[in-house]
Amino acid sequence: MNEDFSPEIITLIDDEGVEHIFEILDTIEYDDKEYYALYPVYENAEDMVADSGEYYIMESIETDDGFELAEVEDDDIVDKLSVIFEKRFEEKFGYEE
Repeated sequence: MNEDFSPEIITLIDDEGVEHIFEILDTIEYDDKEYYALYPVYENAEDMVADSGEYYIMESIETDDGFELAEVEDDDIVDKLSVIFEKRFEEKFGYEE
């Protein structure tokens, strides 16, 4: 049995053309949409230590070229998704807030 425990990494490009690298922590479907929990990946240890430890919730939006990820604008949905992701993190990683 060969299980790959390597993190799944994704690079996103913001509106200014700046690349940001994230680890995909988890994905869920909610209300017929797919959402991603992303955690920033840092190139140097100083940035990692200074990080607040927060993750980002992004919505997958279908495009002609496949899909893109966008910020979730609705705070109520973000709150609901956060509860779901936190529960899954606790089950998956033994993480408790």
